[in-house]
Amino acid sequence: MFAIAHNIRSLHNVGAIFRSADAFGVERLYLTGFTGLPPRKEIAKTALGSENRVAWEHRDHILDLIAELKQQGFAILALETGEGARSITEIIDPPERLVIIFGNEVEGIDPEVLAESDEKVEIPMPGRKRSLNVSVAAGIALFALGAAKR
Repeated sequence: MFAIAHNIRSLHNVGAIFRSADAFGVERLYLTGFTGLPPRKEIAKTALGSENRVAWEHRDHILDLIAELKQQGFAILALETGEGARSITEIIDPPERLVIIFGNEVEGIDPEVLAESDEKVEIPMPGRKRSLNVSVAAGIALFALGAAKR
């Protein structure tokens, strides 16, 4: 599984995403848009070395990356709440070649990125708050997709 962290403002969130990616076996993490890049002390503080273990690559343009990954046969999931999103818990047998996109902490995933994704998935939240910190959401989603493969 690959992951894309797109336009993530907080370097601490980037580090935490690296740590979850390491814990759940992400093969490659793409950092796109204005997402901060290692080496940075704020990333290292929360990644705890994961930024050195997870293969990563920076790309300026996420739409070009998505097109490239689709050509390689990857299914593209966007983790986003709202209309048309399917519960991530319904994914019983995820494709072997899978990419999940995590978006900006405030704005979420850009509409043009959602339009290029194969599916929008969300984490079920029975409470009043309808969003999670992006790094927390990334960890839950990576666990859910990894657990579905077992």
